[in-house]
Amino acid sequence: MVVHICRKEHFNAAHKLYNPAWSKEKNESVFGPCANENWHGHNFELIVTVKGEPDPETGFVIDLKVLGGIIKEHIIKKVDHKNLNLDVDFMRGKLTSCENLIVEFWKILETELAKVSDRAQMHSLELYETNKNFVRYYGE
Repeated sequence: MVVHICRKEHFNAAHKLYNPAWSKEKNESVFGPCANENWHGHNFELIVTVKGEPDPETGFVIDLKVLGGIIKEHIIKKVDHKNLNLDVDFMRGKLTSCENLIVEFWKILETELAKVSDRAQMHSLELYETNKNFVRYYGE
């Protein structure tokens, strides 16, 4: 019996979408206002889903306090109220699209989860940039 466990976290961050290999005009044409030289921000929502068989002694796939601690320590602390382009070490040299951000989140969370649980495995991540726009990733 595999059960999916979800944890939702929030963070606020600024970024701009800008490819340094392109001209200012091309960046503005492709990314529109998201290429604003003075950045723009979002109230992000991250949903982390892990899966596994519940432990017969606790009934847990993973203690949600443990999962929440991993997310807060290794993701939220690094991105909340930060500039994703300038302040976040794992995003240096990468375009700060939600697609790239969620892949980096996955790498970090998969590694950290393996350190604390042999039962829980990453299943998916969802990252909401706005109420209408979000990405979902399954580690593929």
